[in-house]
Amino acid sequence: MSETLTGRRVAFLVAPEGAEQVELTEPWQAVRDAGGEPELVSISPGTIQAFNHLDKADTFPVDKVVTEVSPADYDALVLPGGVANPDFLRTVPNAVRFAGEFFAQQQPVAAICHAPWLLIEADVVRGRRLTSYPSLQTDLRNAGAEWVDEEVVVDAGFVTSRKPDDLPAFCAKMVEEIGEGAHRAQARSA
Repeated sequence: MSETLTGRRVAFLVAPEGAEQVELTEPWQAVRDAGGEPELVSISPGTIQAFNHLDKADTFPVDKVVTEVSPADYDALVLPGGVANPDFLRTVPNAVRFAGEFFAQQQPVAAICHAPWLLIEADVVRGRRLTSYPSLQTDLRNAGAEWVDEEVVVDAGFVTSRKPDDLPAFCAKMVEEIGEGAHRAQARSA
């Protein structure tokens, strides 16, 4: 992969536990392979516990606590899925604010699987075309989004995919959108 993200910092926001490991590690590696600098942001210091579906997987060190950073510190946001991860994050006002501000600042955001749950709480999906794990489609439609069943969807710097099988397409589009930088239309739902 080319060095299209050289000098770009990318926040990966996750809860202390529940992130689907492959939805964290594959996008992380894609950012690195493209020359970017990923940082793991969570709601508390220490480590996060990733999962392989419902089974505990590896732990990963937290680089920054969400209360210590701002979207202005980063060039993009990646939201891994896992059922418990975004379900927990959407109950944490600082995590909701952090995610929503990326839209207001017109920065690229990539969310896979159940991660759009957090974005419903941030009230940034209204009028947006996106996909997710199929069980979220009613929640997303009720929040004003146009939900579609596609491998990867891009809507003005906002990249979404459904599940781990979609990771190759998700990672490629995520890197492309981050490489393009700010997207004016990203702020329309903020």
